[in-house]
Amino acid sequence: MKEQKPNWTTGIALILVVAAFFTINQWNQKQEKALADQKQELKNKNEKLSKEIERLQSTNDYLKEQPSAAEEKNGYHTWPEIEKKADRLVKESDGNFKKSWAMYLVKEAERYKINPFLVYELLKVETGGTFDPELVGPETKYGHAYGMSQFMKNTAPWIADMAGLPYEEELLFDPYYSMQLSLVYLDFLQNKYDNWDEALTAYHRGMGGLNEYKEENGHAESWYAKEIQEKAESHTTVVLAN
Repeated sequence: MKEQKPNWTTGIALILVVAAFFTINQWNQKQEKALADQKQELKNKNEKLSKEIERLQSTNDYLKEQPSAAEEKNGYHTWPEIEKKADRLVKESDGNFKKSWAMYLVKEAERYKINPFLVYELLKVETGGTFDPELVGPETKYGHAYGMSQFMKNTAPWIADMAGLPYEEELLFDPYYSMQLSLVYLDFLQNKYDNWDEALTAYHRGMGGLNEYKEENGHAESWYAKEIQEKAESHTTVVLAN
């Protein structure tokens, strides 16, 4: 009986088949991962685009509702009250909030039909009572916040555009520019949410942060919104009493 020789051809063919199987399987896995990554990327882009469209629509709606200059009251009748409120802000801040800033804030706040004491208290909280126009906030995952109103570089440009103002980073340290952005943003948020709890919490945390806060707490009355409104009301009471 003859001794059978090993069939090397069959063995090599089997190895090649197995290798091809694993190669194809790995390629399929890579393709599936690439497709999954592309799908997730498209989903993220769609979500970002949807948020941008929603923001632009809200901005457009806000701009349509702005009153004309002719609707403003004659300054002769309003100036004494403006100066009275401005003096209150300067006194309450121990002089840290300059008279020229106070006059500007009260005048512009009246134009937007916003309580100037509410904006003042917001600026006070944002700056820790210093009202430092050159303040740079602590670093966060989104970057730093700048100026008296503490705007971040990812938010300030579109608010400036909505306000009809130019945008340059150094302008964030201009107290009048900073206050103007805060007024426009507050007016926009108040028009969007129709209440100050949500508007102020959104100013502090961002509109996305507001939604997260409401999901976690069941309401929008953050410490920030509560403190600013309560202190603003106390100023109003004092001014009316005098």
